[in-house]
Amino acid sequence: MSRIEQMIGEIEMYLDSCKSQAFSNSKRIVVEKDVIDEMLVELRLRTPEEIKKYQKIIANKDAILADAKAHADAMIEEASRQTAELVDKHEIMQQAYAQADEVIQQAQAQAQKILDDAVRDANGIRDSAVQYTDSQLEQLESILSHALENSQSRFQSLMNQLQASYDVIVSNRKELAPSLPAGSKSSSQEIDISMAGSTED
Repeated sequence: MSRIEQMIGEIEMYLDSCKSQAFSNSKRIVVEKDVIDEMLVELRLRTPEEIKKYQKIIANKDAILADAKAHADAMIEEASRQTAELVDKHEIMQQAYAQADEVIQQAQAQAQKILDDAVRDANGIRDSAVQYTDSQLEQLESILSHALENSQSRFQSLMNQLQASYDVIVSNRKELAPSLPAGSKSSSQEIDISMAGSTED
């Protein structure tokens, strides 16, 4: 398990352990800003490290290709050495050249196969690293999106409850209006203005 996965798990466990805020019907939790900030800072620090790790894996592609090329060059060099030996040992030059050419062709075919296999393996490593990194970032994106949606939903629920309570109070005061002093109506208007201002914020 990567450090990013561990951090995501720790954030989820922390959110699950947070207590519900009063009057929120368990839909809104109290989060310690310092704790969540510390986790997010470490997550930001760890993410580049994970990406660098997979970039290093991708960089190994060059090492694989270099090793394959060196192996191919060694095979061609050995084929050339065999060619020279054939020329020296055989009395018929044409036969020596024919055998040498066949050896070289085989060596080149094998060298090309090694290079093709190396390129395919390197590309596979790169694609796997990119897919894994994208999967981790997608998971993080989903968690943050879910947290934002929950926060907005809980805030809207709280505002609806406050508005409902406020409407009941206003309705009750209107029913009591005949028995209340005239000055009490102005205080009701002030409350209405105050609530409107907080909603806009």
